[in-house]
Amino acid sequence: MKNLIGIEKVKADKLVNELNILLADYELFYQNLRGLHWNIVGKEFFELHQKFEELYKDAFIKIDEIAERILTLEGEPLHAYSDYLKNAQIQEETNIVDGKEGIEIVIRNFGTLIDKERQILTIASNANDEGTVALMSDYISETEKTLWMLNSYLR
Repeated sequence: MKNLIGIEKVKADKLVNELNILLADYELFYQNLRGLHWNIVGKEFFELHQKFEELYKDAFIKIDEIAERILTLEGEPLHAYSDYLKNAQIQEETNIVDGKEGIEIVIRNFGTLIDKERQILTIASNANDEGTVALMSDYISETEKTLWMLNSYLR
């Protein structure tokens, strides 16, 4: 049996499950970035404050896109913070004030996100779900470039 957009229901359900994990990860990532934006101190404050804001605004957009993709696949996006905490692979970070440590956390979080995005890309490709493939492909390309830039910053 296929859903409204022609994806086999079993495959769509698997994608919904994986996308909900990604959604939970992005929610934790978003909040980690907000905390870094608010609490970072030191000589690099101005550039990191601005960078963390840029990153959390991007994460906010992706959260909405992922939730809407879940709905398109006829699933229900997680929407309780307790569900995000239960399902996320990304851990919440608190009281980080050091810029280098903050960047290392962001790099680690992006690593978790890109791993999940690649898993979803493979599952979506096998399900002939071009919409999810395109979304994940875009996210992966952006994340790869951002990881390169953040790693360069630490050198």
